[in-house]
Order: sequence, then C-alpha cells, then structure tokens
Amino acid sequence: MNGQTELPPKGERIAGKAAIVTGAGSRGRPAPGIGSATAILFARQGARVVLADLDEGRARETLKTIESGGGKASIVVADVAEEEDCRRVAEECVDRFGSLDILVNNAGAPGNGLVTEFEEEDWNLALDVNLKGPSLLCKYAVPLMAAGGGGSIINISSIDGLLAGAYLNVPYSVAKGGLVTLTKLIAVHHGRQNIRANCIAPGHVHASFVASFPERERERRRKICPLGTEGTAWDVAYAALYFASDESRWISGVVMPVDGGLLAATPLAVSGHLDEEELD
Repeated sequence: MNGQTELPPKGERIAGKAAIVTGAGSRGRPAPGIGSATAILFARQGARVVLADLDEGRARETLKTIESGGGKASIVVADVAEEEDCRRVAEECVDRFGSLDILVNNAGAPGNGLVTEFEEEDWNLALDVNLKGPSLLCKYAVPLMAAGGGGSIINISSIDGLLAGAYLNVPYSVAKGGLVTLTKLIAVHHGRQNIRANCIAPGHVHASFVASFPERERERRRKICPLGTEGTAWDVAYAALYFASDESRWISGVVMPVDGGLLAATPLAVSGHLDEEELD
C-alpha cells in the first residue's frame, strides 16, 4: 500500500484478538502516525483495539476512522511514563475485550543532543517514554497474556537504536537501543508462556512524527534509501500486523528493519545515488 491516506483493505488475519496500541492518536496530518496506522490496520483485520494515548482528542480521530469502517476500538487516556497508567491500560484491555493478545509499544518522545550537550530533562523524557513505558506495559501485560494462553509483543524501535543516525539525538537513540534489548529479554524469559516479543526498527519513514521536516530534508532521506522510495506509516503497520498474526508463530526475539534497505548499505554504497540524482 503506497498511499498515505488510502485505507488498507479489510481481512481476518487477527480476527478475535484484543490489542493495545500506545501512541495510537492521530495528529490530523496528511501523513498518519505509526500508532494510528497500526491501530486502524489491526481493526480492519478483525482485532479489537485499545487506543492508548496521552491526548484524548487525537485518539478520537483514530477511533472515528476505525468505527467508520465497522471496526471496534476503545480509548484509554494514559501517560506511559506513569506506572499506574500502564497497569490500567493493560487491565482495561481485558476488562473491555476479554483478553490481551497483542501489545504494540509505539508511543515515543524525542531526545536531542550530543552526549556532551544534551539536557537532563530531555534525557529523562526520552528514557521514560521510549523505554521505561514499554517496560512497565510489559510488566503488566505479560501476566495477562500468559493467563490467556500467550500473546505477541511488538516494540517500535528505530534504526537510530541500532546504528548512529543522521541526527544528533543521543537520548532518543540510547532509549531505542534499550528497547531492542528489552525485546530479546522478554522473548527469552517468557517464551515458555507462549509469549513472543519482536522489534521493528523503522527507517526514514514519512509519518506525523517528522511531518514538519522541510521538503529538502524529506527528499534527502528518500534519495539515501537503496529502494529510492519513501516509506510510510503503513509500511511499519504491516510489519506489526505480521508479528501480531499467527503467521509469525515461530518467530521471536528478532529486530526487523523497515527501512527500504538502508541498513544493508555502507555510506559509500549509497552516496552514488545522491551524486547521480543531484545531476538530474
């Protein structure tokens, strides 16, 4: 699916399952966010979805899209940096939908600066939202999943959590790197409870989180990608759908880049694309 606003087709790949998607609200921009796209796709594929978001208004925009297509979802206003909110989100999913089968830890926060210059406030925000929040949600989701026979946890990291990226964002990158490790620990520690944990590392996706980037920067990100095309939130959402479905029943503890092939290349391997296109 290449369109930013076109809705995905309906299906039954996760029919009957109950899912939580954090950061599921829509910012109302032409480019949907990863959380909103994932929640919409899950609902259109038969899941009942808890839309967890700090902003109720944004969550209602996603809910409106889901319900207009006949899907079922429910809003829980929550701050994933707060333990009590994380407990409440997990328990509300079971209370409202009867089970907790899928958890997508998508809510994120920025964190800029070199290691010599970042502000402590930015460090705390990045670690609280991007790493502590997912950890706390897993703390309360894992027992509920285990009681229901198992489940799938999908953590949304970033290519910046795997390698030094284009931006000076040490707090963000460190938090996203920690999320990769958390994924592997859960996969190993809770595999015998039939709980799978996998991680998605989006690349230079054009979604609401970066919708304010100038056109020049957006074009530079597209050119550096080996496929030469721009990723969308839907590309990440479909990867999450695969990990949420029984199609990936024997896959756990992996990190999947969704990046158009970027992590397969060295800088010199893709620099020619920039040179060639600059001449056009």
